[in-house]
Amino acid sequence: MAAAVRAGLWHRGVISVTRRGSHSHSNTALKPQYDAIIIGAGHNGLIASAYLQKGGLKTAVLERRHVLGGAAVSEEIIPGFLFSRASYLLSLLRPHIYQDLELKKHGLKVYMRDPYSFTPMLEDGVRGRPPPSLTLGADLAKTQKEIGKFSEKDAKVYPDFLSYLERLACAIHPLLDAPPVDIPGLTQGSLRKKISALRSLKPLVKSGLQLGKNIPDFYELVTAPVMKVLNRWFESEPLRATLATDSVIGANTSPNNPGSGYVLLHHVMGELEKEKGAWGYVEGGMGGVSQSIARSAQSLGADIFTNRDVEQVLIGQDGSAKGVVLTDGTEVHSKVVLSNATPYITFKQLTPQDALPEAFITAVDQIDYTSPVTKINVAVDKLPNFLAAPNSADGKPGPHHQCSIHLNCESVEVLEEAYREGQQGRPSSRPMIEMTIPSVLDPTLAPPGCHVVSLFIQFTPYLLEGRRAWTDEDRDRFADTAFDWVERYAPGFKKSIVGKDILTPADLERVFGLTGGNIFHGSMSLDQLYLARPLPSVADYRSPVKGLYLCGSGSHPGGGVMGAAGWNSALKVLADFKRL
Repeated sequence: MAAAVRAGLWHRGVISVTRRGSHSHSNTALKPQYDAIIIGAGHNGLIASAYLQKGGLKTAVLERRHVLGGAAVSEEIIPGFLFSRASYLLSLLRPHIYQDLELKKHGLKVYMRDPYSFTPMLEDGVRGRPPPSLTLGADLAKTQKEIGKFSEKDAKVYPDFLSYLERLACAIHPLLDAPPVDIPGLTQGSLRKKISALRSLKPLVKSGLQLGKNIPDFYELVTAPVMKVLNRWFESEPLRATLATDSVIGANTSPNNPGSGYVLLHHVMGELEKEKGAWGYVEGGMGGVSQSIARSAQSLGADIFTNRDVEQVLIGQDGSAKGVVLTDGTEVHSKVVLSNATPYITFKQLTPQDALPEAFITAVDQIDYTSPVTKINVAVDKLPNFLAAPNSADGKPGPHHQCSIHLNCESVEVLEEAYREGQQGRPSSRPMIEMTIPSVLDPTLAPPGCHVVSLFIQFTPYLLEGRRAWTDEDRDRFADTAFDWVERYAPGFKKSIVGKDILTPADLERVFGLTGGNIFHGSMSLDQLYLARPLPSVADYRSPVKGLYLCGSGSHPGGGVMGAAGWNSALKVLADFKRL
């Protein structure tokens, strides 16, 4: 199989072939009238459809692509190799959604990873031994032994650091599972409305009570540069740099920038199979998550359609949303419309501009969608062999192969330099690379002996030098840079490549509708969180157009917290629907 692929079955621009759960649609015809229409079959849109259907609203989901899941998709872009083409790890799927929608029953299977983090070094080993590396996992004693190779002090305090993060993360959970405080309800309208809006304060109060005396620690972590916190806890550079990667992953920031601490906290808030902070691989790729949610929604009666590209939201004479019109001219009417697209696409492309206040449109233009990410999906015909952890004689994967493998992450200064180059409009010459090889745990993804490799790379600009679009030559040149660095850690990697799929920020925007290529539907900076996500005037999922709602990651609590925006927006719609 690998030889056949190497012989020329791959070329850039090949139309994606999907299989095993990444493609789904309703067996029924598209009806002319629904209670609710959802634009986009990303995971939040699918989750919203399930809860709306449970609430008694006949719901349709319309997806423009041929594949379900938004960025959580599985695509066979190279024959025989099934990739999580964009999103590649599962953690922040809210536990109550997992249970409510019976996702395990509907086919969701997750391979847990332990260990979960591997940072190899490039420096030479001592007396012929392999170069050093740092492996972190759930076994605290083993992890402390690993950290102790670099600092006994750091090994000793590491459990306290984990407890510190867990205390702060657990206190945030009430805020994730509820809409933000209803400021308009508390400050406008009748006394009855104001009293009713007081309920929206409950999650905030609960979070504050859980934090208690830790409120100052929480405030510092979410506002300070993460290095201010990490430098106080640790002295060894490999550990600080490895932890710092979680503070910048997907974000156009550096570990020394204020606010980077929140991104770190954001990535430890996850939970899988009741294991805090765990991240896992979904069987069949990330499309398996979307497929299980879709099956659950369909079992409840939702209609889900692919290849249905919405051109515009229909606005009635009274100024409220009345449905959508597709690019082929088909009109589908509804009482409410939920958009799983980014706020920019929703309000600048799908909503008639004369239906929105001019000041609101101006504010939408100011939302930050800057993305530093290029994703490269690679098919290889053999398992990568790292100098820091050589493969066994039998060729079987080692524990480190299942990890998030951090390359060019030996020191914070390496991360800083990569960031600085990106801000100057140049792809990093020594980029930060998070490498995953999910096929070491999931045999459904690649032919025997072969593997799928995900390279999540920072920092790359949307426009080169701030003005020029990426060409195919630019993409190949940067991919070669990334592969050269992987080669230094794992010699033989370049020769093992049988196909690749390169997605720059502009490609992520074009293929997945991620404005600016931002994987979170908008920066997760402090000015775009909670009451200000995506803007203060629409933080409650309602838009200026009556009956039009946001349900995607561009709204609270943001990208990565899987399903929370879909759940919260569905609750808001159901509450409003009772008053229609």
